[in-house]
Amino acid sequence: MTLATLLFLFGITVIFLGLVAIGILWAIKSGQYDDMEGPAQRILMDDNDPMIPFNHLNHEVNKNSIKK
Repeated sequence: MTLATLLFLFGITVIFLGLVAIGILWAIKSGQYDDMEGPAQRILMDDNDPMIPFNHLNHEVNKNSIKK
């Protein structure tokens, strides 16, 4: 290979690595890796669980309507 080809490939490699580094830093800064356990455990939760904040309100409304 010639020197020009090696310099061209080296330049493309540097640009590619720079783009990858910018992408990783953007993902970290935007909070993509803040909660790694939440989504994995959320799938195991029951949607009707009254301990979930949104369901807690619905559970209270349903409980009050049953008592009447």
